[in-house]
Amino acid sequence: MTNDANSDSPTGTTPPPPPGAPQPEPPEQGPEAGASQPGLVGPESDDARTTAMLCHLLAIFTGFLVPLIIWLIKKDQSRFIDQQGKEVVNFELTLMIGVVAAALTICIGVGFVIFAAVWIVNIVFGILATIDVNKGKPYRYPVCIRFIS
Repeated sequence: MTNDANSDSPTGTTPPPPPGAPQPEPPEQGPEAGASQPGLVGPESDDARTTAMLCHLLAIFTGFLVPLIIWLIKKDQSRFIDQQGKEVVNFELTLMIGVVAAALTICIGVGFVIFAAVWIVNIVFGILATIDVNKGKPYRYPVCIRFIS
């Protein structure tokens, strides 16, 4: 007679851990695996991840124009590219509002401070977004008006 709890099963299943032992976390699977927030999806492929990362990186140098072009060309190929492309275009359009405000207030001296703040926010959040998306995690900018949903 063999004890089923102590013998190796031919099906490869392992017995449950004893009571009180820490339970193992289930592995993340599927395209939703990289999503840190509900409704966000992870990249379906390395190409999708790289394209989305380039949208965020190039936005630092080109504003919304190049990410808009990439998003319009590639949005139908991947949900991740579609989601991240919209995110970066929305963020860059939000920053354009800040640049316009800086231009309108430059004659009273406040515009220089606003312009510097917009420039720093663009660089910092652009780098953070590029790093997260390169790791396969979707990124949401904390300061962003959602023009495109």
